[in-house]
Amino acid sequence: MDELFVFGAAFLAGLINALAGGGTLVSFPALLALGIPPVTANITNTLSLCPGYCGGMIAQRKEFAFQKSRIHQILPICIAGGLIGGFLLIHSDESSFRTLIPYLILFATVLLAVQDRTKNFLIHGSYHIDHPRLVSGGGFLLLFLAALYGGYFGAGVSVIIIAVLGLLYDDSLVSLNILKLIISFSVNLVASLYFIFTGSILWALVVIMSIGSVFGGLVGGTFVEMVHPEIFRWIIVGLGLCISLWYFICG
Repeated sequence: MDELFVFGAAFLAGLINALAGGGTLVSFPALLALGIPPVTANITNTLSLCPGYCGGMIAQRKEFAFQKSRIHQILPICIAGGLIGGFLLIHSDESSFRTLIPYLILFATVLLAVQDRTKNFLIHGSYHIDHPRLVSGGGFLLLFLAALYGGYFGAGVSVIIIAVLGLLYDDSLVSLNILKLIISFSVNLVASLYFIFTGSILWALVVIMSIGSVFGGLVGGTFVEMVHPEIFRWIIVGLGLCISLWYFICG
């Protein structure tokens, strides 16, 4: 019964991550409900959801060609952030940082909700990451911090990443979704390199959850192309509010 429970949670998490982001809100509490210690649950969850991002990327593979140059620009700094985040989780106290989690997610959600106005105010419709000044400065810093957070804890990281991408790139969120999936997958994968050697991974659950997250990612990646961009944005905002509220109450 526990195996079916975590499979279902991983399926929903993979679907949500492919569609909008925030799947950890389902899968991480599911592991905690089984009595698994928080850090072990976090590590197991991070590794388990990696294949789910692959499912979403396969379903949206035709978008990859349009984002290739951007991937080459920002992926190295995101990988570096994920590596450092994973290192910090293994070698530091989690409790002090966890207090910031609901505030970070809420900030990212508000940022996404006011994306158009913020973009007009800050970047005046033309100051995005394709501009050399932003490439060398603030854009990399924002994505590095998002990746570091993703490697350290990861809950709601897709919401944060797509909020930052929405500000930095003049493109629809549906088009940017494949970029979000690639970044999220890469951050989780490199952070997991540290976790594999800690002995804190529950491998039996990883196998079950990986299968569930792949199927969920395939289903979610198929549906994402059917959602209107504005509706898609508010779905993500709603998920972000739910995630932050959950951590304010239970964190």
